[in-house]
Formats: sequence, C-alpha cells, structure tokens
Amino acid sequence: MDSARLHSLFDAHATELAPALLGCELTVATAGGSVRVRLTEVEAYGDQGEDPGAHSFNGRTARNAALFGPPRHTYVYLNYGIHRCLNFACAAEDTAGGVLLRAGEVLTGRDLAIERRGGRDTGAKLLSGPGRLGQGLGITLPMDALPVNFEQSAGHDDPARFTLSPPADPVGADRIRRGPRVGVSGAGGSRAYPWRYWLDADPTVSVYRAGRNVPAEVSS
Repeated sequence: MDSARLHSLFDAHATELAPALLGCELTVATAGGSVRVRLTEVEAYGDQGEDPGAHSFNGRTARNAALFGPPRHTYVYLNYGIHRCLNFACAAEDTAGGVLLRAGEVLTGRDLAIERRGGRDTGAKLLSGPGRLGQGLGITLPMDALPVNFEQSAGHDDPARFTLSPPADPVGADRIRRGPRVGVSGAGGSRAYPWRYWLDADPTVSVYRAGRNVPAEVSS
C-alpha cells in the first residue's frame, strides 16, 4: 500500500480504513517534540444512525462536529474527564465515520513519551490503550479537527502536525484479528459490531474488556 492508496481509504467506510491503518506509522509533532508510533490496535465507528456505539449516532453536536467531516482530519475527545483520545474522521463528508487509535509501538521519541506518561517506562504497554496513546503523543483538545498529512513537511501553525505513512513492512491479512470493541456499552459493544482490529500477538495491544449491558444473545 502506498500513500495515495492510504489517502483514498479515508473516503471509505471506517471498517475499510481501520484494518488498513494497522502497521502504519504516525508522527505527531508538537512544540514539545515529536513521537512516532507504529499503530497496532484500532476501532472503527460507523455513520450517523448506523452504529449505536458511535458518538455520531444521534447526530451532530459541538463535541462531535469533527466526525462529520471533512475526512482526513482528527477527532479528539475527552474520556472520563482525563483521557484525550485520538480518532481519524473518514467516509464521505456529513456521514460521520471515524477510527479510534487504541495502541501503538513507539519508534522514535520514546523518552518524550515516557516523560508525558509520568516518567515510568512500562515497556511494550507504554502506549497500550487510547488514553495512554493520547497522553504519550501529547494529544490535547485544541488538536481536534486538524488535518492528517501524508508526507513530511517543515513548519506549521497548528498546535500539532499529524503525519501518517503506510507500513514500512506490509501487514498480511493473516496477522490481523477482529472482535467486539473494548468497553462499549449496549448493542454497540456486541459481536454484531466486530469493529476492533489488532495485530495478532503484538505485545502493545490492550486487554479486551466488555462494556456494560451488552445484549447476552450477541455477546458471546
């Protein structure tokens, strides 16, 4: 997969983009420095009215506006009042698809990521889970609705620059696993939505945790 193909996948449904992001390299450059990661775990979230687990399910709000497009932009939200979670908006504008970035392997900028994570190096689990990933990448709420770039360039006026590159080593379909999303309540967390994707046996991937009130008939 080359950058042109990766760019075009942002016009597709989130379930097409999400597995293609596995193995991709993301660099987040801020005034404090840069951290580059290899993405190892993601979750797709569907369009307005389609996916009961998605923030956009009931329509546009001030909080979720970035999900409604244009694609190839970030969507950043605050979870549990502390975790700043990074998503990529995708699909046709106004349809509100998105992909949550859940985990990654640090390739460069590890010392900075450790500092942001409180100074403790937890090995492969340093950026395991969307809260840890967002913290290590230096994600803040003003980074919402910023463009995702597909080539490196110097200088920008935004609080961060997001640069996404295809995998350095191709990721075969046999390495990709899928299942229910982590911690999503209700029907959206059931096996009817196996929209979590991860690299098999990768140590950076987070631990699965079922959401609340997932319908029993579709939860196992």
